[in-house]
Amino acid sequence: MKPKNRSTNCEGIVMPTKGTAEHPETPDRPSNGAAFLPMSAYFGINTFNDQVMREKLPKDVYIKLRDIIRKGAKLDPTISNTVAHALKEWATGRGVTHFSHWFQPQTGSTAEKHDAFLELDEEGNVIERFRGEQLVQGEPDASSFPSGGMRSTFEARGYTMWDPSSPAFIMEGPKGGILCIPSLFISYTGEALDNKTPLLRSMAAVSKSALKVLRLFGNDKACRVMTTIGTEQEYFLIDKDFFLQRPDLQITGRTLVGALPPKGQQLEDHYFGSIKERVLSFMQDAEHELYKLGVPAKTRHNEVAPHQFEIAPIYAEANVGADRNHLIMEILKKVANRHGLALLLHEKPFAGINGSGKHNNWSMADSEGNNLLEPGKTPEQNLQFLVFLVATIKAVHDYGDLLRASIASASNDHRLGANEAPPAIMSIFLGEQLTHILEAIRDGKMAKATAKSIIDLGIHNVPAILRDATDRNRTSPFAFTGNKFEFRAIGSSASVSYSNTVLSAAVADSIDILVADIEAEISKKGRELNVAVMETLRKHIKASEAILFNGNNYSREWETEAARRGLPNVKNTPYALDALIAEKNVSLFLRQNVASKVEIDSRFHTKLEQYIKNVEIETDTLLNMVDTLIIPAAVTYQNKLIQAVKGLKDLETLLPGVPAGSQVGRLKALTGLIESVEKASRNLAEAAAKAEAVEDLSGRAKFVVDKVVPLMDELRKPVDQLEVLVEDALWPLPKYSKMLFIM
Repeated sequence: MKPKNRSTNCEGIVMPTKGTAEHPETPDRPSNGAAFLPMSAYFGINTFNDQVMREKLPKDVYIKLRDIIRKGAKLDPTISNTVAHALKEWATGRGVTHFSHWFQPQTGSTAEKHDAFLELDEEGNVIERFRGEQLVQGEPDASSFPSGGMRSTFEARGYTMWDPSSPAFIMEGPKGGILCIPSLFISYTGEALDNKTPLLRSMAAVSKSALKVLRLFGNDKACRVMTTIGTEQEYFLIDKDFFLQRPDLQITGRTLVGALPPKGQQLEDHYFGSIKERVLSFMQDAEHELYKLGVPAKTRHNEVAPHQFEIAPIYAEANVGADRNHLIMEILKKVANRHGLALLLHEKPFAGINGSGKHNNWSMADSEGNNLLEPGKTPEQNLQFLVFLVATIKAVHDYGDLLRASIASASNDHRLGANEAPPAIMSIFLGEQLTHILEAIRDGKMAKATAKSIIDLGIHNVPAILRDATDRNRTSPFAFTGNKFEFRAIGSSASVSYSNTVLSAAVADSIDILVADIEAEISKKGRELNVAVMETLRKHIKASEAILFNGNNYSREWETEAARRGLPNVKNTPYALDALIAEKNVSLFLRQNVASKVEIDSRFHTKLEQYIKNVEIETDTLLNMVDTLIIPAAVTYQNKLIQAVKGLKDLETLLPGVPAGSQVGRLKALTGLIESVEKASRNLAEAAAKAEAVEDLSGRAKFVVDKVVPLMDELRKPVDQLEVLVEDALWPLPKYSKMLFIM
């Protein structure tokens, strides 16, 4: 959702915190048939939000904790025991028996270890206690999480550390809740093992750099700049019975085989269509759970593909927004299961059908509540806005390869560039007005913003509406949409933390360069501020304009043009990941204190390992399905046809002239496809074995994408042809026509 300007002070932006501090017995779902209460009556009841803190904490402790959250102040160890006790009292009063440090390892999901509020006194009596040191620090096993070789199996120690800027919450369970404490995850030697630590570092880098710009333009009130995100989440739903009959969906998240149905999304009749009652019931229950957790889910609708949907929350600070996106994915899965549905978050669960992504709406706001990417009525005169705009453009231009690497995965490779998602080429859409302004600055001309345009439909009783400053471009991977950038290339199953880390680090670095150039224009050339700013903008617009493109990113012409402009077009993960260790990108992370060299190498190796393992799992699953399901079904049908042909031959001796040709032709086609499947299966197994022999991790990943993945596609072709030929009653897997149209 669009960030809004909100007036406050250096205490920071107050995020939505409505909700009761105590949980009445049935505040949200009365069982006596009474009317449901409005969502505001129960929003955030499972969140240790500002209102609860104000009620539960002594005033001095509350003020210190509030400053930590809103100003980014350092944690005062003296308050930890008091906060821990208040958390325990609040949680146990709501039926909670256990707590957990809830963190984001490099698996892409979340992790938790539950500990009871249980201790024994000297007499062996049970007491409930939660100490400050337990709140601040935990110790999960670090050896079993991805570390890219940073940790060996015998080096197990790792630490979770409380992130007070993201509110603790209660995750309800079947027999009591769990107090979840959003946390960082670091190794025994202090390196980040998670996605949140680099994200917080990048947010600090943006704040430090952006404040320099605000000070240049005379803003001495703002004490902090926040990166904000609002993440739209796409997903598929299918009946759980179908899911349980598909080993590929259960194990890999996508259908490894499956022929297209006669009707897919050709008629475009699903998008924004009426929501089916069963799905609406699921959505309402999921939103109900999210509201209790303080997640402001705002929008729901049908997406383009059959059984594809979207949920979108109101924006938040980037770390809180990332936490909320994880909660959204987790709650959607849990609630779908209760409704007899399976939720699919894979980027491409059905071949030939639109895939799913996340639209990551990114912006910056200062502690006074001002959105720094708000153009204003005259953006050509709003120099501060133009500095932030051009810095973002420069960031995408200079680090497009790194942004591409940040969204790379085996699953997202199936979606990118498939005409429902942006291509692998990073480009920026600005729209006509801003493009005109930047071109005028580049050419040293006076720019004039187009006046707000009115759209009048000329229909009685239908009001005229204001036209936005830009149109939308759904083909662009990075589009300016009024007062934010929409990074559309992130995959639906991914954590948004790392992509936002890369984006924020790159923007912070670009801001630093622009500020240094402006200051040099002033100090060395004696220019006034406005002139110095315009000269700096002109320089960087010229240097970065290759990244700007307002046209159709799906077109072949754009691929050709992008190559002419020198923009990279890396279409698969193993090659895209090379950008993580490119010298200029390593220097960026080091310069902005976002990651150390050890952490960068760790992430590079972790992502390579994950790619290889994902494809290996898919390969083994596909081969197993062919051997145990596909071939047996085809052979059974083959035997039926053989018997049918024999019967026709016998009949021909009794009744000359009875044709058997059509059955013989079907039998020949079936036999040929069975042979094709067996040959393709052998080729795939041989290639997979060769891949295991490649010792270099990057080399193995590239061998997998170049040699193994194409053979998976080759095996799928005859299998899908068999699906169309074999008798329905014998085919062992639910077909697309059922999964996508029966709910």
